[in-house]
Amino acid sequence: MLALRGYGSGSDAGSGSGSGSESDGEKESGGSSEVAVAVPLHLLPRPSSTSSVAAALAVAVCAAPPVLPQDNRSEPRVVNPALKELQHNPTYDELYAPIVGPENPFQSQHSKASKNMLSGFVEKAHISEFQFENQRRTFTSYGHALDPTADDDADPSSIVGISSTIAPPEEKKTVFESSKQRPLDKRKRKKNNNPEDIEGFLGPWGGYVDEKRIMKPSGEEAEALEEIVAKRQKRGKIQDEKPLEEKSILHISDSVDYQGRTFLCPPQDVGVNLKSDTPPDRCFLPKSHIHTWKGHTKGISTVKWFPRSAHLLISGSMDCRVKIWEVYKERRCIRTYYGHRQAVRDVNFNNAGKLFISAGYDRYIKLWDTETGDCISHFTSRKIPYCAKFHPDDDKQHLIVAGTSDKKIICWDTRNGEIVQEYDRHLGAVNSITFVDENRRFVTTSDDKSLRVWEWDTPVDMKYIADPTMHSMPFVTSSPNGKWLACQSMDNKVVVFSALNRFKMNRKKTFTGHMVAGYACGLDYSPDMSYLISGDADGKCYVWDWKTTKLYKKWKAHDGVCISALWHPHEPSKVVTAGWDGLIKYWD
Repeated sequence: MLALRGYGSGSDAGSGSGSGSESDGEKESGGSSEVAVAVPLHLLPRPSSTSSVAAALAVAVCAAPPVLPQDNRSEPRVVNPALKELQHNPTYDELYAPIVGPENPFQSQHSKASKNMLSGFVEKAHISEFQFENQRRTFTSYGHALDPTADDDADPSSIVGISSTIAPPEEKKTVFESSKQRPLDKRKRKKNNNPEDIEGFLGPWGGYVDEKRIMKPSGEEAEALEEIVAKRQKRGKIQDEKPLEEKSILHISDSVDYQGRTFLCPPQDVGVNLKSDTPPDRCFLPKSHIHTWKGHTKGISTVKWFPRSAHLLISGSMDCRVKIWEVYKERRCIRTYYGHRQAVRDVNFNNAGKLFISAGYDRYIKLWDTETGDCISHFTSRKIPYCAKFHPDDDKQHLIVAGTSDKKIICWDTRNGEIVQEYDRHLGAVNSITFVDENRRFVTTSDDKSLRVWEWDTPVDMKYIADPTMHSMPFVTSSPNGKWLACQSMDNKVVVFSALNRFKMNRKKTFTGHMVAGYACGLDYSPDMSYLISGDADGKCYVWDWKTTKLYKKWKAHDGVCISALWHPHEPSKVVTAGWDGLIKYWD
């Protein structure tokens, strides 16, 4: 098939081919129109020469084959009934076609039914919020309301709650329509709105005239309540656990040496002046593991140095025990203290080291004599103490403060066992207590992701620090010079606050690289404040440079969580770490 091109002017093929060489402008100016005619090849006249064949092929045009539109498909597209949105516009047959796939022969008629909730299919219905609240209040106040199951064709006055034959039309009104007073509205209130009457002024707090307020049960009622409580305790519903009988075991043969000195006296022949008040001139990074203390059967919660000399180490563990260890010479376990039913959370010495307190998950704080192992007294607020310590001033060593799980900081007097002050402003469990500003103030952190600063013995916080970017900070330690607070943050960072007047966060000092989310891993400064050391959830120990915040060193210290890391205050390169594997390790 060939398509021959000609012109409407009536010229023959030869003239058409000649005129085809003219420009388009000449064609349009000549007024002729182009016509394409498809002629079969066998109807064309046989050319006499090669030139005539070339002339005949010159006017041939290849015709494009017919192409169907892309959307015209012979097979219908399957629509998934679980889809919420379609990417194409389906036809009616496609939209209402049966679901593709074999039918489950084991399904019952109930399971085949369409459901949008576990109990069946619920159709959405709309009711005005005002009408719903109006009927609810009417039913609460008068005991009747419109029947919600009635159809539109039914009697609109059909009600539920009271019989329509008994109730007169006046009582069928709603709270919005009715003008009668409800029974409680008839009660008269005590009124005294005179502001000049200071003692008798009631304002909006005046109660009802016939109201009886019993703030405390009378003698007979109190006895009856005591009997009920006693019966419940016998049944085991309320367990008023008494503190466990306290005891201690001395693990060394002699409690005193040949000069009559107890283990509380620091040794003098260890090559280090343990009574010095000046820190080492320069500290160095520890390089090797030199000793391991074993004795706890479960993970360790906290370790602390003996005050000033640091020749002893005290540890509290999840095996409910507290142990004291030698740091020098034979490095023995000196004494074990038993007195908690549940894991020990925190331990702290007083300034002299002769007493220490232990806080446990059994809700008791116990005061111990370090040398004899006797439990002097115990304190409880019926809540779990997360941290507990003595007041650092020498004239206030009889006061201990504890942060508890009921959002309070409680101060006890150890002389009489009474609570002398409560600081109740936090919105979550209190995690840490740190004294600053020469012990005139203290800083607390909590699970409410805030930091509060308190004046001592003033139960209102003087400063509240909270930011949307802050996380809870379960461990806080003060720098040796008292100017900075290093806080272990739950977003795997160590953030630093100023411990002076403003308590502003130092944005330039943020230490990262470790994983502590979910754990209260301990922090400590080197004595010369050149390094900051921290534990890690993976059992590693991290050391950063304090000035540049650069991570200098990390090493695998424990198999479990490295919960505590302490730098010896008199040694330039000795560090103690404690972990949940029950071990205490010494590094140099």
